[in-house]
Amino acid sequence: MPDRPIAGLHHITALAGAAQANLDFYAGVLGLRRVKTTVNFDDPTTPHLYYGDATGRPGTITTFFPWPQARPGRAGAGMATSVAFAVPPGTLDAWTDRLAAADVAVERTERFGAPALTLEDPAGLPLALVADGDAPADGVWRDGPVPADRALRALHAPTLPVFSDDRTPELLTDLFGWTTVGTDGDRRRLRAPDADLGGQVDLQVRDRHPSGRMGRGTVHHVAFRARDAEEQRRWREALRAREIDVTAVKDRQYFQSIYFRDPTWTSGLLFEIATDGPGFLDDEPKAALGETLRLPPRLEPRRDELERALPSLSPPSP
Repeated sequence: MPDRPIAGLHHITALAGAAQANLDFYAGVLGLRRVKTTVNFDDPTTPHLYYGDATGRPGTITTFFPWPQARPGRAGAGMATSVAFAVPPGTLDAWTDRLAAADVAVERTERFGAPALTLEDPAGLPLALVADGDAPADGVWRDGPVPADRALRALHAPTLPVFSDDRTPELLTDLFGWTTVGTDGDRRRLRAPDADLGGQVDLQVRDRHPSGRMGRGTVHHVAFRARDAEEQRRWREALRAREIDVTAVKDRQYFQSIYFRDPTWTSGLLFEIATDGPGFLDDEPKAALGETLRLPPRLEPRRDELERALPSLSPPSP
């Protein structure tokens, strides 16, 4: 194992429906900041929208590929079944009112004893807002539509369906260096040591899980953090030493990525390890993050073509 544990979650990427509806919900209703507007580098006629805190720090980021023509998906085996966000304790009543005003239905529940709301985004992606007093508030977007004292703080614990006879828990504990901090029914919570943002996952351990179907409203992959390229290289070597098939490094402009999926070691989930840098401030000033279409240099010659093909976006109504 490399000399330091995996530092936490980097981001979660999901498939959306219409891009404008996605923007209106995540930036307008939930109050996250759109920190980057770009394209799917492997399919550049598809937008790629990034949301996070004021600067899009790792551990706060959710990203979406809007595919309005795709059929609805179905959460199940091989994909995260819920994305959760940390909110300050004592704010769930205010969040219930805000979501009701936006015609979003919610249910009250608990996650490991913490009060929570469950809901769905416009594409049907299951979400949760979990009261979490440990998530720091220093990076929240203070110019957004949600007051800073109740704003979403970071990613909380996404729900990952794993099979009881798979080695996914071993991957996260023995290799990644995370620890089990509790159980709640068939859920097992793992935490990254000393993580301040996005430092938890919930493994839903069962003999069987319903089959999943990729489509609108489903999670595409879950990304973990590497502090830099050298640390990522060591993780790649550690995965290969366990005979886990892992990709070459992919340049994602704002971070470098490796991907791996294994029927035993990840229960079929697609995992990524992404570097912290260079980050979203690499090609835009902080005051203007996410406001204009950004393209990697190799796609700049196609800017006119892509701008015609991509949906136009308007800022969410205040």
